Amino acid sequence: MTILPASAQSLTVLDRSSDKAQSCEETNTAIATKPMLPVCDHSSHAPAEAIITVPLSPSPISDPQSLSSADWPPAGWPDAEVNLASVQQVDVDPTIIENSPVLQRWLEEVPNLAVDVNHDPAFRTRVRVGYAEFPSTDNTSGLYVGVQDVFVGRTPLTLSADYATNGRGDRQEFGVDAQYYVLPLGWYGNVAPVIGYRDIQTSAFESSGWHLGWRVVVIPSRTGTADLSITQSWVAPGTDREVGLTTFTAGYAIAEDLRIGTDIQIQNTRDRQESRVGLLLEWML
Repeated sequence: MTILPASAQSLTVLDRSSDKAQSCEETNTAIATKPMLPVCDHSSHAPAEAIITVPLSPSPISDPQSLSSADWPPAGWPDAEVNLASVQQVDVDPTIIENSPVLQRWLEEVPNLAVDVNHDPAFRTRVRVGYAEFPSTDNTSGLYVGVQDVFVGRTPLTLSADYATNGRGDRQEFGVDAQYYVLPLGWYGNVAPVIGYRDIQTSAFESSGWHLGWRVVVIPSRTGTADLSITQSWVAPGTDREVGLTTFTAGYAIAEDLRIGTDIQIQNTRDRQESRVGLLLEWML
């Protein structure tokens, strides 16, 4: 038996043995919400194979083009209209907003993340205070204070200063430097030329003058969580008082604005080598 679609008005059985079409009962009036198969005559003289036409359910959309029209979906549908204003509203505890600079910024204006990654600094200004030891000067101990990477506006230019001395006063140094970072500040690494002034006093020599060099920074975790740097520089370069400085620093955050850090410096002159080791607490601004 083969079933073929026909109009929604009738269903027809074709009897091949008699070549006469017999009409089954009308189904259109009986169909309300769901199409039903018609009741046909299955008497013993009916052939083994017949062709039956089955009514199709009429399409609920009278005009198929209405699917792409501005009036679709129909106004009668309960969820047809969407209140965009209610979608944009977010119910957040005001206390959370007050304690979250990120949320405050996003509520004011959605940031351009690509610009942020390239231009927002991956490191922060640090005020550094701690213990200093001078192994080359009878392992005397003393104090180290300094500030690192004070940003000049939103430029790649930063300023730094530091001071270190031992307890008996025969070892002292201080300096002021400027660094200009040549790569985008948001990257996980950077390079900066260093220019400034430095004064070094030891029991064996004294040197002061221009301080020139390069600084390389590696930032495994952004926004001051962790970073390390190495600086190679020279004090009074080209003179008989020239001193080469190799400085290694590292820091790791133990709280939101507090880090522990280290500062190791080796000073090379023509005649001898001096050293300094510092264990520091760093307050991030």
